[in-house]
Formats: sequence, structure tokens, C-alpha cells
Amino acid sequence: MRTNSDQDQVTYVGHATVLLELGGLRFLTDPVLRSRLLHLRRQVTAHDERSAADLDAVLISHLHHDHVDVPSLRGLGRETAIVAPPGAGRFLRRRGFHDVTELAPGESHGIGGVEIAAVEAEHAGGRGWRSVGSDAIGFVLTGAHRVYFAGDTDLFDAMADLSGDLDLALLPVWGWGPTLGPGHLDPERAAEAAAMLSPRIAIPIHWGTLFPVGLSRIGRRHLIAPPREFERRCRELAPQVDVRVLDPGEATSLSA
Repeated sequence: MRTNSDQDQVTYVGHATVLLELGGLRFLTDPVLRSRLLHLRRQVTAHDERSAADLDAVLISHLHHDHVDVPSLRGLGRETAIVAPPGAGRFLRRRGFHDVTELAPGESHGIGGVEIAAVEAEHAGGRGWRSVGSDAIGFVLTGAHRVYFAGDTDLFDAMADLSGDLDLALLPVWGWGPTLGPGHLDPERAAEAAAMLSPRIAIPIHWGTLFPVGLSRIGRRHLIAPPREFERRCRELAPQVDVRVLDPGEATSLSA
């Protein structure tokens, strides 16, 4: 196991799925790893299977299908440690995942030398027509570097409390279709979030990966434009932030 913080890095796997390598530990967020999810089709090259190997934990922000894909989770192994929001544990355990830790905002859990803290998110977190009750959360991971994974959220006042010494903010800038519902950040509001958080690095996520079957041709702009609009607005609203737009499958170092 490597422990050199100079080797800490992040890989954008696609949509809200990100591989965080911190202090020799490997964390995967909201894994959606299949080529098809309900009415959505993956629009980019399939994920590199190495991004889902030897994981120390999976971080689940909420139970929506594009953040918790049960077949993808099962492909990681039912023994995989999962950290999830309140109300998600029963749903996951009933599907064969037994190592589940629920965290509410303000609570934390240590894995190796990394502290995983749950933070607020402004987003409905339940699942499906049976209305599985659960909250939505974000995560702040603290080791040699401090990383904020927003999951799905809109702006909220307490977001400003996370600022100060963030090395990285992973901010959603779109969704999986031509429109956005409530509880989401678009490029403009994500740039406002970057200004509030003032991280050293910001990486846009939740874009360019999934789109409804049959609509990808008419929705090409929504697959490619949001991160560039976010980057442009950050130059105006948060010029101190190093915005790095990663294509799905691309990685970058967290070193200064």
C-alpha cells in the first residue's frame, strides 16, 4: 500500500462516480459502471475496471438510481465496505451488502488514516415508486488532503462552512438529460458554490456520461457544454480556483 500523499489523485470515472486515492486508500463514489441504466445509456467509453478494484470503501450520497446502481455494487463484491446516508442501510442490507455504515450530517467515520465526514446536501434522497426513505448527503474526506464530494445538491447556506482548507471540490454541474429538476446545480450555480467553498482545485462531475436512449443526438450540447460553462463562470466568480475539467476516465494529481 502506498502512503505518499504526493501520489494522491482523483479519477473521474463518469457521472457521479469518482475514484479518490488518498494516503494509499481507494474510495469510489456513487458507482454506476454499466453501459445501460434503465432508460439511460452510457455515452462514453466503458469504465476502466482498474478503477473499481481493491477498494477500501464505497461512498453513497443518496439512493437515486443514477447514484446507487445495485448491479454495479454487486460487481464490486458484497463484502465491500459502504458508507451511506441515514435510511440507506436497510435498503442495502436487504440486497446482500452487510458492511454498511450510515452517517448523518455532522457524523464521521475513520478508515485507515482518512476521516470521512457526512455533510448536508439540498436534494431529495429517496428511491423509486415504493418511496424508500433516505436522506441525501455529501462527504468531506480528510487525510493529507481534504476533499469535498457534493453528490447531488443545490446551493445551501451551510456550504460556506466547508470552506477554508479544501484541496478539492467535486461539484455536480448537470444531470443526465436536457433539463434539470430541483435540487441540482447547473454550471452557474456550481460556479457560485466554487466561490463559496474556495477550494484549491474544483472538478466538475455529473455530466457527459448518461443520456436517455434516443435523445443523445439532440442533446449533444448537454453532454459536453456544462463543464466548460462552469469553467468560464468560475473565471469570473472564483478566479482563485484551479478548475480542472476531466473527461470520463481521466485522472489528475492533488499535489500542489
